[in-house]
This record gives sequence, structure tokens and C-alpha cells, in this order.
Amino acid sequence: MSEKGKYALILGSSSGFGAATAIRLAEEGFDIFGVHLDRKATMPQVEAVIEQIKNHGREAVFYNINAADEEKRRATVQDIRQRVPEGHHLGVVLHSLAFGTLKPFIEETPAAALSRSNVIMTMDVMAHSLVYWVQELYWAKLLGRGSRIFAMTSHGSTTVVPYYGAVSAAKAALEAHIRQLALELGPVGATCNAIKAGVTDTPALRKIPGHEAMVQAAKRRNPAGRLTTPQDVANVIALLSRPEAQWINGDVIAVDNAESVIDR
Repeated sequence: MSEKGKYALILGSSSGFGAATAIRLAEEGFDIFGVHLDRKATMPQVEAVIEQIKNHGREAVFYNINAADEEKRRATVQDIRQRVPEGHHLGVVLHSLAFGTLKPFIEETPAAALSRSNVIMTMDVMAHSLVYWVQELYWAKLLGRGSRIFAMTSHGSTTVVPYYGAVSAAKAALEAHIRQLALELGPVGATCNAIKAGVTDTPALRKIPGHEAMVQAAKRRNPAGRLTTPQDVANVIALLSRPEAQWINGDVIAVDNAESVIDR
């Protein structure tokens, strides 16, 4: 990696918010570490993201692993530590992992309802993994003053959406983790904020049953008459990654052009 460069770690870097943020931060001079989980069929998409990062003159090191795997997490952090010059730390960490079970709590048969293992997996990947990655990065001395930690939440953390129960609980927990990490990382000068995007056309959205109605409602409410885009979110993360944003910490920041506060 660049000897005196800036470094970002994107968890969930192959599509959606993660991919857009990786490319946008490369424009801002960051070398990118990306963690993703893709099969052969979707690897061309990953390669396209890497190519765009390199087109901005930055380096890209991507790890195709399960981000919730403890051993792989540790090995990845240690590899990053070897690549980042001693005395340097990550400028940005983005948690944008979207892998959870979309089932109702209550159904006529147990097989159709959310199970204990579904809940545990969803919470672990979409919420608790943030804590585990931050711990490993801290112990590897990859976090310091000016490090910015972001986690992608959603309006589902405070509202009810069919089939979204486990993910909703995970997003609420994620926001709680961000607040606690903001407190505990205060002494080293790293900040932590959750980014609450408006309805965005991503692979994760398309997996939600009935998402078409969500899209139409969002377009109706949003003053711009359109959905939030991954690029909108990436621009805000780039803005909040600047030194002047050091005093924004422990918050949930809506990036939706007022979509969530308009009732129509």
C-alpha cells in the first residue's frame, strides 16, 4: 500500500453502499481494503469495483471471505496490519454487511416462521460483527485519532416492515453498538456514526418481499421525487471523513433528503 497514503476498510465492498463508498473514497485518495463474499458468478462485479479504484490511482486489496468467520476476520486484520505502515491507521471503516433472514415472526407452521438460528445469524452478521471487527482493529493498533467508523442502518430500526423483523432488530442493535463504541473509542480519537439511508435500490432491498411498494412510497415522499442512491451515501461518508467532522460522534445520521420526515 502507499507509504504515506490514507486507508479505508469496507466490509461489504462488492455492491451497493460498500462498492460506491470504496470508489468514492478512492477519489479522495484512500487505498481500499475490501471484504466481500462472492461466488464465481458475481466476481466480475467485484473486479469492476477494483478496476474503478485503480483508475483513481489508488491500491485495492480485496478479501473474498465470510466476514462473520472469527478466524478469517483475525487473519484479514493481521494482513492489513502488515500492509499499513507502522504508525499509520485506518482513516475509514465502513460496516455495510447485508445478510439476514427475511421471515415473519408469526406463521401458521414453525417451518415458515423465523427460527432461533435465523435470529442469531442475522444479529451476528448485521450487528454484532461490527463490534468484533472494531475490537480486532483496535488490538492491531489500526485505529487512532481521525479514524472514522460508519455502520449502515435503516429506517427499519424504528419502523415496522413486513418480513423485516430480524433485520429490524439487528439495525436497532447496530445503532446501540455505534453509541457504545463512540464512548469507548473516545480516548483514541476514533469516531463512530450510523448512516441511515433512505430507500435505495440495492441488491439487499430487492430481496425484501413487497419492496416495490416501498420504492413507490419513497418516491412519493421524497422532495426530489427519486430514491436515495449509493452515491448519495458515499458522498456523505466522504464528507464526514474529513478532519473537520471530528466532533460528529455517536449519532445516527439520516441521508435521505428529508424522505423520512415527510408524511404523504
